[in-house]
Amino acid sequence: MATSDWSRREILATAAGGFGSVALAELLGRSSLLAEEPNRLWNGGLHHPAKVRRVIQLFMNGGASQMDLFDYKPLLMQEGGKKFDPGEGVRVEAATSAPGNVLKPPFEFQQHGECGRWVTNLLPNLAKHVDRLAFFMAMQSKTNVHGPGSYLMNTGFLLPGFPCFGAWVSYGLGSLTDNLPTFVVLPDARGLPYNQKGNFSPGFLPAAHQGTILNTSLPEPIADLKAPASATFITPAADRDGRNLLQKLNREHLAANEGDSRLEARIRAYELAAKMQLSAPEAFDLGSETEATQSAYGIQEKPTADFGKRCLLARRLLERGVRFVQVWSGAGGPSNNWDNHGSIVNELPPMCLSIDQPIAALLTDLQQRGLLDDTLVLWNTEFGRMPFSQGSDGRDHNGGTFVGWMAGAGVKGGATYGESDLWSWRAQNDITTTYDFHATVLHLMGIDHERLTYRHNAANRRLTDVHGSVVHPLLS
Repeated sequence: MATSDWSRREILATAAGGFGSVALAELLGRSSLLAEEPNRLWNGGLHHPAKVRRVIQLFMNGGASQMDLFDYKPLLMQEGGKKFDPGEGVRVEAATSAPGNVLKPPFEFQQHGECGRWVTNLLPNLAKHVDRLAFFMAMQSKTNVHGPGSYLMNTGFLLPGFPCFGAWVSYGLGSLTDNLPTFVVLPDARGLPYNQKGNFSPGFLPAAHQGTILNTSLPEPIADLKAPASATFITPAADRDGRNLLQKLNREHLAANEGDSRLEARIRAYELAAKMQLSAPEAFDLGSETEATQSAYGIQEKPTADFGKRCLLARRLLERGVRFVQVWSGAGGPSNNWDNHGSIVNELPPMCLSIDQPIAALLTDLQQRGLLDDTLVLWNTEFGRMPFSQGSDGRDHNGGTFVGWMAGAGVKGGATYGESDLWSWRAQNDITTTYDFHATVLHLMGIDHERLTYRHNAANRRLTDVHGSVVHPLLS
């Protein structure tokens, strides 16, 4: 059979040793089609000088309970067991249940640091870092349903089909390295979150900006990155010749289909995948870390092993040029996440245990390595929980108020912005939204959120839609 008669799949399987099957469009973090801006030093920013070069976003899937973690309310302690009555005849409703009585937080709180931030005793290690953290204490969502809430926090819209945060960053700023993806997602080993891969989608942006999902629970986080041992006929020379042939055929195909961003992304992804055959194994090798570092992240202890491993991998990826890493805690579904309908007493402690030591270690590690000077760490969830009980001691969804925080470059450590009401039921003062949060992060990365746009269906779309303001009081 003549070479010209081979299918593209046959060429990939025979010449590239299978690495092409990994090289989906999501592996690309750069493209000449993505922006008209020339390459520049990272701190030049897109629109103004940047303070942040890279981001780690820690996402607590399911709706972390703000009043049981960071939003201490003496009234809840005093009124536990009584009927919840916010006064003024306000109708009280819940998303999935009949409102119960006031549920007193079942865990002790203490003030920490010079800033005096109240933190639950479920997070003793993280509590030591409060003077590095800046808190959004009155965030508010448009919904109390997981799917739309997660989309809103990740894409700025309630419906699917819009680009996620990491995709926008990739589109606006491009890559920092040619050897690894620009945007990487590290999901919980127990499964993907609500909305599955929709949270990492490039939406209508070029396909190159989709998040690269790494399943760290597998022996090889990226399948088929190298040829199987049985394929002895695949030599370095054959691999190289195969890639060259594939590139030639792809470029000819692209010339005949000009303007197809998916095709351009796929071609560049093949090139990146070839480079990752050398760079990725080293980046994923946590065994090269000292025993003290591995112990600090808790990767040798069962409760913290998975999240700790992914936090450590996130640090290694950022060191090697990945711009945006998302680390998820909790899978989708009724359990093994922060969606504590059944029992705050029984369900919240193991989730806190799994993240407390790893996040504290991550902050310490970044600081000691000097990475916090240009790295931003984000802690988010899709919404909060209700101040009254669901069943005996569970809590229902609450879009009325929740908490987020950030730490690192450009952040005023120990600062807080906003306040919920006396019940932690609704945001009350200096209310912020996902739009404000995204606008603030983009600002730190040298991007004006109103100017980062993409023309789609006759509209200039942006991450913050037509909303959002930078929260300057939390910035240094």
